[in-house]
Amino acid sequence: MNTEEQFEKIWESVCSMVSSYSEVAPSQVNAFFSRVHIQAMSGNFIAITAETDFIKEWVEKYYFHFIQRALKEMFGEDFTILFETSAVSGTSKSAAAVPVIEKTPVPAPKEETPLIEQTPAEEPTEEELIRSISPLTFENFVIGNSNQMAYKMALAVAEAPGKKVGLNPLFIHGRSGLGKTHLLRAIENHVRDTYPQLKVVYVDSSEFLDEYTEASAAHDKNKRSFNNFKKRYEEADVLLIDDVQFFQGKKGTLDNMFQIFNKLTNKGKQVVLSADRAPKNIDIDERYRSRFQSGCTYDIQPPEIETKLSIIKSYIEEYKASDPNANFNISPEVQQYIVETSSSNIRELKGAVTVIITSMMHNNYLTMEEIKQLLQNHFDGSNIKRLGIGDIQAAVEKFFQVSHSDLVGKKRSQNIAYPRQICIYLCREMLDDIPFKQIGEAFGRDHSTAVYAHNNIKEKRKENRQTQEEIEALQKIITDR
Repeated sequence: MNTEEQFEKIWESVCSMVSSYSEVAPSQVNAFFSRVHIQAMSGNFIAITAETDFIKEWVEKYYFHFIQRALKEMFGEDFTILFETSAVSGTSKSAAAVPVIEKTPVPAPKEETPLIEQTPAEEPTEEELIRSISPLTFENFVIGNSNQMAYKMALAVAEAPGKKVGLNPLFIHGRSGLGKTHLLRAIENHVRDTYPQLKVVYVDSSEFLDEYTEASAAHDKNKRSFNNFKKRYEEADVLLIDDVQFFQGKKGTLDNMFQIFNKLTNKGKQVVLSADRAPKNIDIDERYRSRFQSGCTYDIQPPEIETKLSIIKSYIEEYKASDPNANFNISPEVQQYIVETSSSNIRELKGAVTVIITSMMHNNYLTMEEIKQLLQNHFDGSNIKRLGIGDIQAAVEKFFQVSHSDLVGKKRSQNIAYPRQICIYLCREMLDDIPFKQIGEAFGRDHSTAVYAHNNIKEKRKENRQTQEEIEALQKIITDR
């Protein structure tokens, strides 16, 4: 075994040991540690290199003591650790982890500790309660299987804006509240910090539309106003536009946006766009649509249960870090309740935690029943939200006269496969917080099979009147149950 292979084996052992610590999620380290390698090792000295400055700073800041602890357990002595950045980036492995920034571990509460408690503190002002907990950065974006590719591509763009072949433009899409704006803002913040000489412009589509409308109205009287509008964007080195689906039906705005878009990309400047749907589903002219997807397009799916829990834990830690007087404990039982009751919307998750913390300013002790009452109006109370996969399966089974064992079994005959695909489609459409992986498991299928079934029925619904009518009838049966 050569030196490089020995170093790789040691680093794999370090990663495995760090992942085993109770303070760290088992798969937490892979996304970043796979881009870190041992460069040199002598006695109790070890030099570790990361592929980028960002990776180096992140691992060094949040995992230094875990790495040091693992090395001591492996070799029986304290190590001096040197972190460096590789001169040439190595080959990174695919990330398949959910990194969560965990700070000082919170001791487990004693049995008599109430679910939520807070030591008496001075009444905070309204401004303190609504202040931003932390900026939107790559460090506090929680990665899961549902968003890891969008995250990796956003980070690649931020590390080398306009330089990555095939990533200009970068188009990120997903339903509201899944983290699209977080990624765009993380790119903005990272580029501003790393490349202060570059001009970065972030704009929401509604803001862009307002600016264009105002500049157009003043155009006849003052051409300078319109020129200033275009100049702001045409001089950008990095342009990020959020929620571009709202440009539908706005021909004048679209024409001017694409003039800016083409000018920037032709000069090698970076453009990043986001929307709540894929480019092909945005109702705009085909020439615009093709330009949207001329680079790379990545989606963000609803987060898995584990990712939602990680988001809550990360937010609690951020809140505590932002307020030295925030001495509270939210038990695992309460966190699990929030995860199970909430939708896939990350803002809703964080909002629920904030509601609880705010209430503790007035009540130091909250029972689980009080928590449920407190959050009953916070979460969407519609019939659809309270649905489960089992409810939809039961309705489909009755409608098509098929047994549950057949619906989730291995039979592939048309009279079984078609209702099964309809059921998978309805689960995805009516339970927007359930990822394809979870839907597939409920039918004894994998993620890709669930995606295929959903897409197949989606297309059939457009082309086949009977399928459309069956879906509408089932939706009414399910929501009126």
